[in-house]
Amino acid sequence: MDIKLRALRAFIEVVRQGGFSPAARQVFATQSAVSKAVRQLEDELGVVLLDRGVQPARLTDAGEVVYRRALALLAEQDDLRAELDELRGLQRGVLRLGLPPIGSSQLFAPLFARFRGLYPGIEVQLVEHGSKRLEAMLSDGELDLAGLLAPTSAAFDWQSVREEPMRVLVAESVPLDVAGERVRFAALAAQPFVLFEAGFALNPMLVDAARSAGFEPHVVARTSQIDFMVELVAAGLGVGFLPRLMAEPRRRPGVRVLALAEPELVWHMALAWRRGGYLPHAARAWLELAAAAA
Repeated sequence: MDIKLRALRAFIEVVRQGGFSPAARQVFATQSAVSKAVRQLEDELGVVLLDRGVQPARLTDAGEVVYRRALALLAEQDDLRAELDELRGLQRGVLRLGLPPIGSSQLFAPLFARFRGLYPGIEVQLVEHGSKRLEAMLSDGELDLAGLLAPTSAAFDWQSVREEPMRVLVAESVPLDVAGERVRFAALAAQPFVLFEAGFALNPMLVDAARSAGFEPHVVARTSQIDFMVELVAAGLGVGFLPRLMAEPRRRPGVRVLALAEPELVWHMALAWRRGGYLPHAARAWLELAAAAA
C-alpha cells in the first residue's frame, strides 16, 4: 500500500474547510485535482471516506479513522522536517569527537569555547585515546571526527590542522654532539629513549628515524603524560621527543630543547573522518571552525 502524503493532506483540508473548492484554495490546487486525490485515496484504501450525498460532505466511519490517523501522520512529518531543519541549522545535535592526549589542549581547547558560543545546542561527546584506538573507533563508526597524524590511512579523508617540527629534550648533563642548538638523529644512538605509550602515532615515526640513522633505539620508559616525560628527561633517564608546540613552553632549568638537524621530523596533526561516510552537520561546522583557526 502506497499512501501519498499529498493525498492525505488534500483529504484533511476537505474536511477542515467543509468542501472541495475551499480545500483546493488552501492547498494551491484545482478543485478537480483535490477531488481526484481524495478518490485515489479511497481506491487505495478500499473504503469510502466521504458521504458526498449531503452538503457539506460528511465523514464516514472509515473516514473518521483515516482522518484521525492522517492528522497524526502529517504531524509526525512536520515534526520530522522541523527536527531536520534544527540539525541543519545546528540548533541541536551531537558531535562525536576523538582527540589524542598530545597537543589537544593547545590546538583544540580554544575551538571548544568558540564552538560552544556559536552552537550552544550541540553536545560534544569527547574521547581521548592514542591514534591506533582512535582509528579503530573512526572505522567502526563510533566517532564522527578524530585527531590523527597525517598522512592517515587510505580509509579516511582528512583536513590539516597544524604542522610542527619535532624537538629533542635532553638533560643538560648529557654530553651530545650538538651544532648550536641542533642535533643529528644519529648522534642519539647511545642515548636511552623515553617514548609515549604503545598506540601513540609518534612512536613509529621516531623508531623509523632511528633505524634510518643506523641504530635500534633502546626504550627505557613509556608514558602518556607530557609533563612526566619532561621530568624523566630532567632526571637523566633518557632523551624525549615532543612537537615544538609542546616542547617550547616546557623549557626549564636542567633540560635542553634541541632541533633536529637530520632528518627534520614533522608532527602533522589532522582531523580525519571515514572516506565516503556520512559527515553530520555538526562535524562539518567543527571542520570549518578548525580551518578558520589554522
